Amino acid sequence: MARHSKRKPVAEINVVPYIDVMLVLLIIFMITAPLIQQGVEIDLPQANAETLSDEADDPLVVTVDAQGQYFLDIGENTSKPISNEEMQIKVAAVLRNKPKTPVMIRGDKNVPYGDVVNVMTSLQDAGVPSVGLMTDPAK
Repeated sequence: MARHSKRKPVAEINVVPYIDVMLVLLIIFMITAPLIQQGVEIDLPQANAETLSDEADDPLVVTVDAQGQYFLDIGENTSKPISNEEMQIKVAAVLRNKPKTPVMIRGDKNVPYGDVVNVMTSLQDAGVPSVGLMTDPAK
């Protein structure tokens, strides 16, 4: 007597090609991540100063490059220069939401002192109670 058994179709997903694709993507991201650098290249002055405590909120950093352009480290395009008025509006908005946010100024060491003072007065007009200056540690 001949037995006719019905074979059920196997519904398994072959994951080996997906693992290969995932590993290739992982390698691509590992290589490209260090190449994507956020921020503006400046040369900070050196000074003996205390570092910020880790318990403090992340500071809001205003950068003044060697050409006197302003950059703010919030938003999606932190490497695009902003105007003085735009900086004041954004800083005031951040301080309304988080009043204890520390505000720091990163000024290139070749920037005229007057440009840094202008940033400080603009931040004061935006409602910043105190401003810190960022430096590189002295060698």
